[in-house]
Amino acid sequence: MRLAIISDVHANLEALRATLGDIACRRVDQIVCLGDIVGYHSEPETCIALLRQAGALCVAGNHDRAVAGQITTETFSALAARAVAWTRARLSADDLEYLARLPLQASIQDELVMVHGALHPETGCESVRLDSDERRRLSFSALIAHSSRARICAFGHTHHLGIYELRGEQMRMNQGEEVATSGQAYYLVNPGTVGQPRSSEKRATYLVLDATLGVIAVRRVEYDAAVTLAKTQKEGLLPRSHSIPAALRPAVRWGVRGLSRMWYDGRP
Repeated sequence: MRLAIISDVHANLEALRATLGDIACRRVDQIVCLGDIVGYHSEPETCIALLRQAGALCVAGNHDRAVAGQITTETFSALAARAVAWTRARLSADDLEYLARLPLQASIQDELVMVHGALHPETGCESVRLDSDERRRLSFSALIAHSSRARICAFGHTHHLGIYELRGEQMRMNQGEEVATSGQAYYLVNPGTVGQPRSSEKRATYLVLDATLGVIAVRRVEYDAAVTLAKTQKEGLLPRSHSIPAALRPAVRWGVRGLSRMWYDGRP
């Protein structure tokens, strides 16, 4: 079985279309999405439609749940909360129901467990960031005990690509564009983000898991971030360039990434 693992689309249509186009060339059996289909950007309805048309198996992210009215935006930044309200007002009843039905966790028996934030704890897991060794060890423990018997858990939420391996008591982050898995180890894998980069990586990123060969491959996809930025600004979801301090404007010119460091503050 070959799985394409994506996460954190955040209503970025250009990035999602480019990513789905790349996936179409990879001969995958299933697309899985780790949540946050919506939020921040301006084309949530089309992104939802594309994922549904692709038959993607999706779990709920914190932005999806906030738009569906299942959690509040008290811990969200002002920018994120505004985008949640904007998105909720524009989605159809059917799209809102789709988001509300997304599970917090899903699994493909013996192969993969999917979550947005963490495999632990049982409540609030969609908002927990696996951004420390301590938290990753807690989710590794949950994976080892999981009823699916899978050795790989895919998570998102941090927007940072990472493949973590636990072998015995030794935990490490794998480097490289392709990682061979072992039946003697467990893995936490993060595909990064399709639509909301928060690092020096300008491209959309995702993973291809070949369960038969035991290989996890990193894929990076170019897209026109300037088009996304213009659409998002037009809808009032991001400040226009004249309101950005002059010293930071060069960073914004190459896309959404420059804004992420200024307004998201590491929050949801």
